[in-house]
Amino acid sequence: MAKRDLDAVQSALSRRKLLELTGYAGAAAALSACSNTSPTRTSKASATATAGSSPPTQAPLVTPALAPTSTLPIISHPLLCREAWGAAPIRPGGREQTPNRMTLHHSAEKFDDNRTIADRLRQHQHNHQDDHGWIDIAYHVAVDREGNLFALRPTNLVGDTATDYDPTGHFLVLVEGNFEEQAVTEQQLMGAAVAFAWAAQTWGITSSTLMGHRDVPAATSCPGTNLEAHISSGDLKKRVDELLVAGPVELRDVCGPEADAIVAAIEAGR
Repeated sequence: MAKRDLDAVQSALSRRKLLELTGYAGAAAALSACSNTSPTRTSKASATATAGSSPPTQAPLVTPALAPTSTLPIISHPLLCREAWGAAPIRPGGREQTPNRMTLHHSAEKFDDNRTIADRLRQHQHNHQDDHGWIDIAYHVAVDREGNLFALRPTNLVGDTATDYDPTGHFLVLVEGNFEEQAVTEQQLMGAAVAFAWAAQTWGITSSTLMGHRDVPAATSCPGTNLEAHISSGDLKKRVDELLVAGPVELRDVCGPEADAIVAAIEAGR
């Protein structure tokens, strides 16, 4: 993620530790317990996708209600909308879902130049729609090398896979790169953790459901050995759990001129 966003997340985690030391651990525990409740506030109407219908719109982002006695900070992270990376329209069709588990993927394509992330996402979507015949890019959220988060397929629509598992109910996060060959950046790990923590709070998903694509199980090396290591070691789950008790996690839809400015900065290498 952008340095300012990473700093904000780390600052919130630091404030959580301070609250524990000063007697607010009870409030944090209460908030953690409340994080498995149903969503209480939506930012958009839910999209509906049926065969022959108009293409669905982006699924809602939901921010959990803050416990009345909590003094914990809200962790807010921008989610760049589909228009920001130049997504093509979603095609008619698709199956509705309510996510109940979380799965991590990589693109299996080496990715060194983060300035080209928008083009890379368009390539993925073209391949998935035109070569595989899917309604859209297969995943729900993408994380680039700097930890920036991009909205992909609406979360209320089942994702797709070229392997032999049913992705119904899976919240799918794509970490861009080939992690059989590349190391994972700290920004990518924190970006993925923020996306998963948001999903856990939004749909009441326990972090114990977090798996790599290969763990589903499916006949694949995805998400790559170097990224899978952060799942098998418990590191990614630990990051998600720390965010869940640090305060409500919000993904803030960013579109229009603000999103264009962020993407322009990414493309300029800033």
